[in-house]
Amino acid sequence: MSGNERKVHLNVFVRIAGHHAGGWKHPDAEPERDLDIDKYVELAQLAESGLIDSLFMADNYSGTGRRLEPFTLLSALAAVTSRIGLIGTVSTTYNDPFHVARKFASLDYLSKGRAGWNIVTGHSPEDGNNITKWGGYPEPSKRYEIGDEFVEVTKQLWDSWDEDEGRGADERNLKINHTNIHEIDFKGSYYQVKGPLNIPRPPQGYPVLVQAGSSESGKELAAKHAEVIFTAQQTLGAAQEFYTDVKSRLAKYGRRTDELLIMPGLGAIVGETEAEAKDLEEELFSLLNLKNSLKQASRFFSVDLSEYDLDDPVPLDKVRLDDNRIGGITSRREVVLDAVRREGMTIRQFVNRSAGGHGHVTYRGSYIQVADFIETWLRERGADGFNLLPQVVPYSMETFVKKVIPELQNRGIFRTEYEGTTLRENLGLARPENRNRQIWTARYQTVKENISEAVN
Repeated sequence: MSGNERKVHLNVFVRIAGHHAGGWKHPDAEPERDLDIDKYVELAQLAESGLIDSLFMADNYSGTGRRLEPFTLLSALAAVTSRIGLIGTVSTTYNDPFHVARKFASLDYLSKGRAGWNIVTGHSPEDGNNITKWGGYPEPSKRYEIGDEFVEVTKQLWDSWDEDEGRGADERNLKINHTNIHEIDFKGSYYQVKGPLNIPRPPQGYPVLVQAGSSESGKELAAKHAEVIFTAQQTLGAAQEFYTDVKSRLAKYGRRTDELLIMPGLGAIVGETEAEAKDLEEELFSLLNLKNSLKQASRFFSVDLSEYDLDDPVPLDKVRLDDNRIGGITSRREVVLDAVRREGMTIRQFVNRSAGGHGHVTYRGSYIQVADFIETWLRERGADGFNLLPQVVPYSMETFVKKVIPELQNRGIFRTEYEGTTLRENLGLARPENRNRQIWTARYQTVKENISEAVN
């Protein structure tokens, strides 16, 4: 590929324990440091040294796992990095638009334009047990209606300050020119918000808007609002179908195909050679709690997979039809089963894939083979980039940065320096115009003309 062709974008999904279900037991892992800011700093600076686009923090509001709150952590990381993007997950079901608009605007200022919002509508019914808003966990169609309106309100709040940040001519005293700050007076089905926001428009206009999910409603929300979509296809064929489907939806919202980047998750097991990568994969499989892994995999079926031989084919005739009993991200179920059908997996392969990518594609190979995989998906329009899922932290990230990235650079499909200082610049995304400026300009011009006529 020539240097003038498309370049791949890379994000790191941060999880100190690693993304492989057995990765936390690996001798090089440090899972006990999942609340240690120094460990997050190490990983962020390692990723930035590899010129990676962004870091991504997942979040939910239930469970007994240890998880730092994304705004707090990303604000801390903003102070010790200078170029890498900082993407945090916030649910539209259990928050309010004003608070979210204010927090992301603040993060965008603190990071000098590197913030991104991963928009999710919810994670599981257990979230609703901890937060009383909406009286629990709304059904999917309602969650997406709420989410659509939530994002719209948030955008309007970011647009409630003109581009001059509402300041008058006397910058030394930071005088506020209140004619450049506007109430939004939003009245919708779920929210009534007067505005304006109490912080100027973010440096990027809007933080980069990311959406995660592959359901029909999720794809539509992404086509309307998102600039990056984190998704989970496990085969190139499925990825190409998803890519074409989502990109084709953009036109009805007046958007171009290059205004949305599609980045599937990738759990790469990388070695200097293929044999070395295979040894690591086998070591990780040996670290699994096989009983628990089979139990998790059995959620998709009406039978217990532990009653089968590991080398038996996955019993696709026993797929569970009741989605509500599976829990978690509902769109992930069909993605997982689609890969099983396409590849004719054995139960061993299915458990291996599930353990390494929790629904995303995993790939084992030498650093050259991993680069081949990435280049193929990029060239064949299966992806614009990848959401990296390091299997063992920090080992997998170090290997990727030191081996795979130089190979991608040699092929001319990854940057050799950051394109700019903001996440938008590095992703090749335009800064959004203030959608309300023309309306307000016309409104004030009319008022001005009326006053002039009255005086004359």
